[in-house]
Amino acid sequence: MRFKISENSGLKAILLRKIKYQMDKQFEILRANRQLILKVIEGLTPEQLNKIPEGFKNNIAWNMGHLVVTHQLLCYKFSGVEFLVNNKMITKYQKGTAPNEVISAQELETTQDLFVSLIDQFEEDYKSGIFKKYQAYTTSANVTLTTINDALEFNNFHEGIHLGYILALKKLV
Repeated sequence: MRFKISENSGLKAILLRKIKYQMDKQFEILRANRQLILKVIEGLTPEQLNKIPEGFKNNIAWNMGHLVVTHQLLCYKFSGVEFLVNNKMITKYQKGTAPNEVISAQELETTQDLFVSLIDQFEEDYKSGIFKKYQAYTTSANVTLTTINDALEFNNFHEGIHLGYILALKKLV
């Protein structure tokens, strides 16, 4: 059952404040996860970040690039908004890929910079209202995303999974 909420309704104002609070919390969670990952990898060498331990198919460096790219795909691609990273990075780190070369110290630094700066840009883009539409997308976890809010919430779930991988990889490098 759907309810129609009039423009002048106090209920509408309450619901909008609730949504704003929830989305501000999602941005806070995303930033906290990214900062935690940066703290976890602090002090690791490029060799350690590139090492693929036995039993794994990727490394810490790939996981970080994958998080940057997945966020771009979930939030920008399916909203019909231009990516903030280049196609080469998308191709290298999208779902289904694995590292096939050593990631240079320069590329690692660039990825770490994007890791933080793209979140600020995304929040600015979100608050400016550029994500007006969303092409429904069913994830590999069988979750169907239909809005930019769904995308951000699922992205945070996805990032938590990869934080776990990064923690496991760190123990082995």
